[in-house]
Amino acid sequence: MAEIKFEIQEQLGVLSESPKGWKKELNLISWNGRQPKYDLRDWDPDHTKMGKGMTFSKEELIQLKKLLNELDL
Repeated sequence: MAEIKFEIQEQLGVLSESPKGWKKELNLISWNGRQPKYDLRDWDPDHTKMGKGMTFSKEELIQLKKLLNELDL
């Protein structure tokens, strides 16, 4: 399997933390040298291991924000 390279360019916030120290984070990440995207996933405490996640362009994140604002929470 090819190595995945990433660079966390900006840590935007933590949504939750597990008892084992893994954190669900929203970050701005460049994957394999590409244009950075907004990324939501679980990370171990030293950011060497990660869980499955989702990446969003700026436009997708804006649309997601609109959808969330419409929810009656």
